[in-house]
Amino acid sequence: MAFSQRLHEIRTGFSSNFWIANTLELFERMAFYGAKAVLVVFLADRVGLHEEAGTLAGIFSGLIFSLPIVAGVLVDRYGFKKTLMACFFIFCIGYFLIGLAGMQFGEPIVSVIGKKAYALSVLILTAIGGSLIKPCIVGTVAKTTKPEAKGLGFSVYYTMANIGGAVGPIVALQVREDWGIEYVLIMSSLTSFMLFLGAWFFYREPVDHNNEVVEKRTLGKVFADMLLVFANFRFMIFLVIFSGIWIMFWQIFYLIPFYAPKVLNFTAFEWFETVDAACIIFLTVPMAALVKEWKPITAMTLGFIFASFAWILIGAVPTVWATVAGIALYALGEATQAPRFYEYVSNLAPKGQTGTYMGFAFLPVAIGSFSAGAVSDWLRLNYLDTNPALMWYIVAGIGFTSTTLMILYNLYLAPKPQES
Repeated sequence: MAFSQRLHEIRTGFSSNFWIANTLELFERMAFYGAKAVLVVFLADRVGLHEEAGTLAGIFSGLIFSLPIVAGVLVDRYGFKKTLMACFFIFCIGYFLIGLAGMQFGEPIVSVIGKKAYALSVLILTAIGGSLIKPCIVGTVAKTTKPEAKGLGFSVYYTMANIGGAVGPIVALQVREDWGIEYVLIMSSLTSFMLFLGAWFFYREPVDHNNEVVEKRTLGKVFADMLLVFANFRFMIFLVIFSGIWIMFWQIFYLIPFYAPKVLNFTAFEWFETVDAACIIFLTVPMAALVKEWKPITAMTLGFIFASFAWILIGAVPTVWATVAGIALYALGEATQAPRFYEYVSNLAPKGQTGTYMGFAFLPVAIGSFSAGAVSDWLRLNYLDTNPALMWYIVAGIGFTSTTLMILYNLYLAPKPQES
């Protein structure tokens, strides 16, 4: 009965624009995670920025996950279609310019500007374009999904994003081996151009099925909301603590690409980068059902413990299959905490400010990325050649420290039930 009801919701609950938007999301995530899969190696080995490759990659991802707070203003002002097309256009130019740094005919341009200045500027440009995608796609899902199918609609969106995240590194591997690492960025650029055409010809400005009246945001309103959130000391402490799980996550993209060929003698490092997204697709729903009766803070703490032990396994057993198992264990931790995190954030929000607080739910991902890039450079330069196991134990230590801080936060700082 439940399965037939789900099929009925899929047939009747979504408009054609919903499926177009989610298809665009799938291929955009494929292009993003394909580029992300090789970015640190490309910057270090192909461009020559060996000492700061992780830091630059961290800035790129950090901006992509922090700027959507402001990017939503552009959606309100210019509409979904124009903003989405602008995203893909900037992505197209940005990925190409990143790839240009590794090509022979791009060397004169890079040498005039300087390798680090050139890489930083084109990464920031690309991140600005990337920040526009989430408000557009998430907003389209919300507007084009009937109320009774909204939960299923966001599940479809989340699944599409993870399929793209799982496929992207595999495609990147084939392109890197057949053409060269710089052509992975060119592939992402061409994919973005095709997405630009797809949005132009097939995507339509969404019509709100729910007839909701939503306040138009301005930059002034956004910054006022930011001050409102930053003034909530307990909430900001929680977000900073929670960023620990994302500092660990980004090491899959910042440290594994160097660790796999050097220590494991496994050059196809992109396979490791697809494990987390593939596991998340299958683990999120059963883990959400398993811990649905638990307190959110309990589920999140358990998720942190799983994620932290993952790196102990990778450090203690330096083999390909142990590394796969470790990343899968991290994914189990991510799947355990992720659904309850958003529930907890919504519960922390003062009355009437839920929307404002939920807008900052991606902030730990951004904080984690900014921090993880610099951490990965330090670990790689100091321990990869001399003591790679210790490198992973330090990553695990970050996780266990965050777990301890989460427990202390719950004991002494978290709002009590009567305050929530």
